Amino acid sequence: MDIPFDVLSSLCDEFKKYNYIDPSDFTRYHVKRGLRNEDGSGVMVGLTRVCSVRGYVIDDGERVAVPGLLSYRGIDINDILDGAEQDDRFGFEEVIWLLLFGSLPSREKLDWFRGVLADARELPPYFAEDMIIKAPSRNIMNKLGRSVLALYSYDDDPDSTNLENVLRQCIELIARMPAIMSYAYQVKRRHYDGKSMFFHPLDANHSIAECILSSIRPDRAFTDLEAKTLDRCLMLHADHGGGNNSTFTARVLSSTGSDTYAAISAAIGSLKGPRHGGANIKALEMAEDIAAHVKNPADDGQLADYLTHILRKEAFDGTGLIYGMGHAVYTLSDPRAIRIKKMARALCTEGKLAERLALLEAVERVTPQLLASRRGSEKPICANVDLYSGLVYSALNIPVDLFTPIFAVSRIAGWCAHRIEEITTNGKIIRPAYKAVWEKQIYRPLNER
Repeated sequence: MDIPFDVLSSLCDEFKKYNYIDPSDFTRYHVKRGLRNEDGSGVMVGLTRVCSVRGYVIDDGERVAVPGLLSYRGIDINDILDGAEQDDRFGFEEVIWLLLFGSLPSREKLDWFRGVLADARELPPYFAEDMIIKAPSRNIMNKLGRSVLALYSYDDDPDSTNLENVLRQCIELIARMPAIMSYAYQVKRRHYDGKSMFFHPLDANHSIAECILSSIRPDRAFTDLEAKTLDRCLMLHADHGGGNNSTFTARVLSSTGSDTYAAISAAIGSLKGPRHGGANIKALEMAEDIAAHVKNPADDGQLADYLTHILRKEAFDGTGLIYGMGHAVYTLSDPRAIRIKKMARALCTEGKLAERLALLEAVERVTPQLLASRRGSEKPICANVDLYSGLVYSALNIPVDLFTPIFAVSRIAGWCAHRIEEITTNGKIIRPAYKAVWEKQIYRPLNER
């Protein structure tokens, strides 16, 4: 039975009486909220050889904004993307190898690794029936997390953290995520949306991007352009350094000695949040909201007025956030946003998609000026990858339900690489500190209260 609203309201009032923290105390005690320094940079908590994210440099003690750079194992992501595009081939599997092992594979190793991933795609017998079909979920991310945890029970050696075992688990999870996502989506369609569900057999010759498109479409049909566009998105989202919330979550759990399934499931839960992986959905919803309330979104003045209402928490979802704008590290530009925007321009050439692209480009253009005026500073702010990624997925006819899960299907490569690095190089449990700011209380016996 549900707890009545009046009971919940009373309990919330009780909580509020004893749980207020004065915002000024965070400054008073030099608390680095969000594990960030006063200048916005991240608190240094570890070392990594997996991925680097750069948006500024320190010059004579001053933070200087520079164009964004994303590197996998020391290689600029743009060079990796350009290489795949020049050869007109799929590149996500190459990125997985690079992140896990640290170097670019030869053609022979890459072909062999593709086969290893294809062989590992099959879920355990009756897993889909018992763990997914029998327990539908409204949210695919929650089902991904639950399914990853459930795979623990199907592993003969789930807890060992030796390198061979963890690497096996990681490769299996990377390979199985698209199938889990597809099954969860089909079951959600039938149970909650009243639509048909369909399960297609896996094709070992498909790349991961092709596997995704084939599994979510009734006729399994897709074009080469669609598959390669999705592949590039997977490449871009595969990692973003050890400090992003979901990867740090995976590293925190890994530092305790916990199992691979627990660490990856926790990372999935983190990525679900609208301030992290779920922001691509929120950016598209925000665009729809703007289009519904601004008579002429092409007019920068009208758009700025409405964005001001959003910032004041008077419009859209009341959070005061302009989704898709700003980043914890990137300042002048987000290299992922530049590539995704290029894809959007190639795909969104007419109709509603073209209108939404123009609107998002206007948001990108107007927001920095608006924030500079409100804050009284010229601190640079750029579009991040979430501003345009949801639009690209829409152009590929990918359902909104799958926007963030596809992010997870990609980012699991990075999560696994960082988990392995945490286990093999760090050796200490991650344990930051919190300062207690309570007033001392005296315990009173129950009959004296």
